[in-house]
Amino acid sequence: MIRSNAMLFFFIFSFIGLVSCDSNRVFDSYKSVSNKWHKDSVISFEINPPDSINTYNLFVNLRNTNAYKYNNLFLIVEIVYPHGKTTKDTLEYKMAEPNGKLLGAGYTDIKENKLWYKGYESEFIFIEPGIYKVNIQHAMRENGKVNGVIELEGITDVGFRVEKTDN
Repeated sequence: MIRSNAMLFFFIFSFIGLVSCDSNRVFDSYKSVSNKWHKDSVISFEINPPDSINTYNLFVNLRNTNAYKYNNLFLIVEIVYPHGKTTKDTLEYKMAEPNGKLLGAGYTDIKENKLWYKGYESEFIFIEPGIYKVNIQHAMRENGKVNGVIELEGITDVGFRVEKTDN
């Protein structure tokens, strides 16, 4: 009985430690991509920010496998504000070293990438109260080809994260 109570205490203490280490997190969600991410498939997230005063950092999170065969990734990321204003960005991220080794965290064949979206060059503030919608789709093309990659292999999950800044 004492041993099981000690194990329970250990797990509770560990969980509290893990949760408290991520105190800047405001929103963090992933959505799975089927075997291949179709070019017309839009991954959407709805965010209700806590205020319209403080500054935040925004990230696109990705999980990919060794099946991802490109050294970069082009994404189209759109934010739809509560009152209808829309901003759309085409972004390029480096996904592999020149030797082909995939970037990202993880010791298995699945890598996690936390990619800056907003907040690194200038402060980002959710200026309107209400629900924001974030839409993400890939915009990959192969060199020398006009048409984009129809089905992108190797991306397993697409996520979006909002963090409080340290200001």
